[in-house]
Amino acid sequence: MSTVRRTRAPKPDVIAAEAVDLARECAIESGGAEAVGDHLGHEAEGERVLTHYFACELIGYQGWRWAVTVARASRSKRVTVDECVLIPGPEAVLAPRWVPWEERISPEDLGPGDLLPVADDDPRLEPGYVSVPDPQVMDVVEELGLGREWVLSRDGRDAAAQRWYGSDVGPDTDIAKAAPAQCGTCGFAVALAGSLGQGFSVCTNERTPFDGRAVSHDHGCGGHSDVRLSSSSGESPEHVVDTLSYELVPLEMDYS
Repeated sequence: MSTVRRTRAPKPDVIAAEAVDLARECAIESGGAEAVGDHLGHEAEGERVLTHYFACELIGYQGWRWAVTVARASRSKRVTVDECVLIPGPEAVLAPRWVPWEERISPEDLGPGDLLPVADDDPRLEPGYVSVPDPQVMDVVEELGLGREWVLSRDGRDAAAQRWYGSDVGPDTDIAKAAPAQCGTCGFAVALAGSLGQGFSVCTNERTPFDGRAVSHDHGCGGHSDVRLSSSSGESPEHVVDTLSYELVPLEMDYS
């Protein structure tokens, strides 16, 4: 049976805790008198090692504080300064976490004239050069998209399929669940070439919000090619207001 060892928090050294003036002088030396505010307290770092905290009054550093670490040797009453740094406090205003540009960029950020460079080792792409002397074979190669410098890799295809399938062109949307039929049976859906064509088509119905977009075969909407108006029975419903016949009304004339 393992035993749990509990480490005790170090007790603040009394002599080091009283060295507030020494710590303040160090903070002023680092940031200037106008940058050092009230003493916020201290925290024991170890045996005879303690950090004093002072409010930072610099503009733009709200919630930051000066941390001055002091220490003393065993059996010595002389306190020395180890370091002085400016650190953020619990309520400090910090800059947002840095995110690489390729993770920050979104589709709506790309405008006319903007360039979106691709890394040489982008896992979504792989070399696609093919040299075939037979022109008929080359026509087939180009139709498959293999005559380009780069083609979509398996990772790129899988990522695209997962992204599309989980979006609003997949099966798990309200419009797809309420659809009378699926896109895989729609005459407006043009299947994609290659392996992506096994699960996706391009919608060509300009009356739907999915026109020109890749949709999964099990997606659907009310614009399916099988949707027809129900045939009428030919019988006219009764009019609420009779506008087809007329009614004779006696006319009373006053000759007086």
